[in-house]
Amino acid sequence: MKFLKTLVAFLLCMSLLLLAGCGNQNASGDSASASGASSASSQTSSVSGTLTVKMLNVGQGDAILIETPEQTVLVDTSDVDERDKLKKELKKAGVKNIDKVILTHPHADHIGGMDVLFDGEYKIGMIYDNGMPSTSKLFTGYLKKAKAQGVKRQGLKAGDVLDLGGGARFEVLSLGADLVKQGQAKGYKHDPNNESVVGRLVFGSFTMLFTGDAEKETEAAILQSHRDGVKSLVLKAPHHGSHTSSSKAYLDAVQPEVCLISCGAGNDYGHPHKETLAAYKKIKANVFETDKNGTITITTDGKTYDVKGEK
Repeated sequence: MKFLKTLVAFLLCMSLLLLAGCGNQNASGDSASASGASSASSQTSSVSGTLTVKMLNVGQGDAILIETPEQTVLVDTSDVDERDKLKKELKKAGVKNIDKVILTHPHADHIGGMDVLFDGEYKIGMIYDNGMPSTSKLFTGYLKKAKAQGVKRQGLKAGDVLDLGGGARFEVLSLGADLVKQGQAKGYKHDPNNESVVGRLVFGSFTMLFTGDAEKETEAAILQSHRDGVKSLVLKAPHHGSHTSSSKAYLDAVQPEVCLISCGAGNDYGHPHKETLAAYKKIKANVFETDKNGTITITTDGKTYDVKGEK
């Protein structure tokens, strides 16, 4: 009987110890879970400092300067006859080193200022373009100068993501890999506008869609494959505000609060077209134009953003 009482007491003691042990394990588990949640939260809000986007006033062409907390990036380089304007704008922004140059497509009003970057005043880290061949003298000329100066060049395709530093990234939505492959074939008929690099700049909750001169055909293709990845606070108006772009379906998916248009005053193309301006007005987007507002500057901390024109 005495043995039985001792056994029961022993088993009861062991049960209490096991329960205490389980309680301590649960507390430890909760602590680890909370730590993991904190880590994940810090990763999603890992932007630091301020990001600035400047749509440079370079006439009838595109040149957009992105300055992240760690890198300087130039998207397109304006036209041949606007090189002095590009140089002036870069000097005004205090630019000497350009970590990345992104050329959306080989038309003169987008790659015409590359000679400015190769003139010895600037240090270029890397050049990205649409990966398509071109017989344009400007294009082949820039390739030769890049090679001579030891600057590497890489073609971009949908799915690529460029790390711009400080938590900023550039998500490439077009060209599709299949189109890039087709474009390498001999005899392929190229459509440079619709072969534009299209990408989304992301910095915290701030988003901006870069479009080159992509037209409605490319917009439709992007919506088929990336409909959920185009929504952006700011839209760089495709093709200088031409009616060949900015389809209703595209604008409905992007839902921009602000549209930026790069164009020259009194240009021969009539950009921006009245149909496009009407479409932007219909979605209640604020519109800024370089011909009217000069260089347009966006500043963001990844949470809020501010847009200002020079005039």
